[in-house]
Amino acid sequence: MNTRHIARTARSTGLVAVAAAAALALTACQSGGTDAAAGPDKKDSTSASASTSGKGEDTSEVGTLSEKSEAGTGSPVSTEPLPDGSTAKIYELGSQHYRADLVDDGEVFASLETDEHDAGLDANDMFVVLTRGGRLNSWMGGGQTGPGTFDLAGGWKAEVTKTGTNGFRAEILGNEGAVEGTLTAKDHDAGVDANGVGIVLTAGGVISAHE
Repeated sequence: MNTRHIARTARSTGLVAVAAAAALALTACQSGGTDAAAGPDKKDSTSASASTSGKGEDTSEVGTLSEKSEAGTGSPVSTEPLPDGSTAKIYELGSQHYRADLVDDGEVFASLETDEHDAGLDANDMFVVLTRGGRLNSWMGGGQTGPGTFDLAGGWKAEVTKTGTNGFRAEILGNEGAVEGTLTAKDHDAGVDANGVGIVLTAGGVISAHE
């Protein structure tokens, strides 16, 4: 595992990423209840409640930015290493409701919270998605800046358009260009798990995906 620590910017330090819990407003192929959008055949501290200073609008948004993360409830159900050398502590808060505190050197620098929707954020070019089922997907880099149409991991495509000040929308395209869902980020980052592929869209129009 890469143990290097990414320098926290002034904007990221100490913030709770209220990671905008973003819904891939999926069509029929949403998988039962926890992670997903249907698929084609086949540390800038931001938060979203989604929870850190993430960014996202739509029904996906579920949280606000705060300077200090609240502790999770009880003991974490799992602890996972992150690619920048930090750690994610995941807490179960209820049905399809999880929180992930991102911890570096003993301090929470961002949090993601789901509540019936997945959540995502970009923390200094480390992208993180937390699903409604409590599964975490994280990776470094791979961001592409919209507007534009981009190829994503897993065979997906995304058409990213600007939607006013501090807002972008991504239409997630499957086979033959069919729109399988949308992801909207305004003021907060948004994220979703699409059949095992994590996708994050930032309020600045950067989109990144990873299997």
